[in-house]
Amino acid sequence: MQLNHQNKTNNRRSVKEIDKFCALDTASENLLKQAISHLNLSARAYHRILKVARTIADLSGAEKISNQHIAEAIQYRRLDKH
Repeated sequence: MQLNHQNKTNNRRSVKEIDKFCALDTASENLLKQAISHLNLSARAYHRILKVARTIADLSGAEKISNQHIAEAIQYRRLDKH
């Protein structure tokens, strides 16, 4: 699906592409910022979470990333750190 839409997978997107294709609504942005602050994550982790959230949204057939996609991506990040 990702290859058909952009000729690359989400994990290969640049920061500019992430900012363009992984736009968030206010609630999702706030959730992600709170998680970054609470978990003391880096800017790199922020972009990784966005990439995973975009993939989750793609798998669910969603055009936009939702709060639910962000929350799931954050959970995967937390599991990865343990």
